[in-house]
Amino acid sequence: MENTNLLIKAEHVSTKVLRDISFEVHKGEIITLIGSSGAGKSSLLMLLNRLNDPEEGRILYRGKDVKEYDITSLRKSVGMVFQSSSLFDGTVEDNLKYGPELFGEWEEQMGVRLLKNVQLPEEYLTRDVEDLSGGEKQRVALARTLANKPDILLLDEVTSALDLKNVEMIEEFLLGLVPDKVHAVVMVTHDVAQAKRLGDMTVYMEEGTIVESGKSEDLFNNPQTESLQYFLKE
Repeated sequence: MENTNLLIKAEHVSTKVLRDISFEVHKGEIITLIGSSGAGKSSLLMLLNRLNDPEEGRILYRGKDVKEYDITSLRKSVGMVFQSSSLFDGTVEDNLKYGPELFGEWEEQMGVRLLKNVQLPEEYLTRDVEDLSGGEKQRVALARTLANKPDILLLDEVTSALDLKNVEMIEEFLLGLVPDKVHAVVMVTHDVAQAKRLGDMTVYMEEGTIVESGKSEDLFNNPQTESLQYFLKE
């Protein structure tokens, strides 16, 4: 019988950076990826919506190989937000409407609703993105990705350059997303405390491999490997 809660399954995936990665994303989960710089966290994330492809193994999304999907539709369903907000020139509304207009889904009041989600006022719609603070840009980037009504949200160090107030705001926002607005979040973070706060499940990576994974509470309270024990003490 098909497991309807299984959203993504990576089977023995290898690239130039990653080695024999097997990994699952289930409905209702926030999964945090932790590990030192260069461990392969972002490389794994980028495979999930085909920003890169594996050299060996395969990745399934809802039971079908990701290579069988139209790539634009896949990235609509498996949306990604990067460390730098990657907004393009123009107004906030120009950025928010870009994805929905591609699919003929933009509606007049969508912009107001999307900004409300990320605690920005309606008048920001006409603001030039160059006039926004770093935290505001990142919140607009999140709203822009949510405008596509993604199934899964991939986040690559989205709070690492932000002040504490914006970090808290975005964390609160993310905790309210799953599973009603998006079905799952996969989040790369360099901040172990953040992984503890947000992650239902945590994956610890080292040198392109998954060393340890499991429920976050168990992983942090009772690490099974010496390398994770050492990492958590740093």
